[in-house]
Parts: sequence; C-alpha cells; structure tokens
Amino acid sequence: QVQLQESGPGLVKPSQTLSLTCSVSGASISTRDYAWSWIRQPPGKQLEWMGTVAGDGSTSYSPSLEMRTAISRDTTKNQFFLQLSSVIPEATAKYYCATNSTTGIFCPSRDWEGYDFWGQGPQVTASS
Repeated sequence: QVQLQESGPGLVKPSQTLSLTCSVSGASISTRDYAWSWIRQPPGKQLEWMGTVAGDGSTSYSPSLEMRTAISRDTTKNQFFLQLSSVIPEATAKYYCATNSTTGIFCPSRDWEGYDFWGQGPQVTASS
C-alpha cells in the first residue's frame, strides 16, 4: 500500500511562492513503476493537473502553469516537492499529491480514476 502525505503552509500571500512537500511510503519515488503528480482543486471547481515527476526524475507540466511551476524530488528522503511562484488569490485550493502506475495508457490531466493513491489534499489559501 502506497501512502502519500502532503505538508506545507496553509496560507501563502499573493506574489509569494507556494511550497509543498509530498512524503511517500510504501514505494520508492525512483521506481519506474509509478509516476508522481501534483493536482489541485479550487473551491467549487474541477480537479486540475499541475505536473508530474517520473521515476527517472523527468518532469512534465500543465501548459497553463508551466512558467510558474517547478516539481523536484529528494530520493534520499523519498519526497517530491511543488513550488508555485507568483501566487494569485485564485491559487486557493486543495493541493493533492497522487501517483499512478506507469503501465497502460494514462492521461494525467483527465484520468482521475487512474490515479492509484492520493494524499489527503490540504487546503492552501492565497490571501494577504
């Protein structure tokens, strides 16, 4: 059983950088069997895929967020990270880390049921 746990500030001021950590247990983030993603859901809106880091460390991002998003990892701690710069109030959302098996065809921005494990998705509020 893979478990993911997000951590980080629950409040960030506009124009600042939102930083979150996802701690993983039950699987290595270096394995090629899984990919590791950040997903958010603003209040009253749909899930939005932000980006993914693969087992080999390669990253992919949502085109709409690519210029302000960075996903990195620390394989020694089995953690991966999200940084979203120049935060605006519309960044207020629940932020989830999630993982999917790399077998089969998978679209990270649409196949929500295809994610095998999710973190709890803490609320992050962007407000001064």
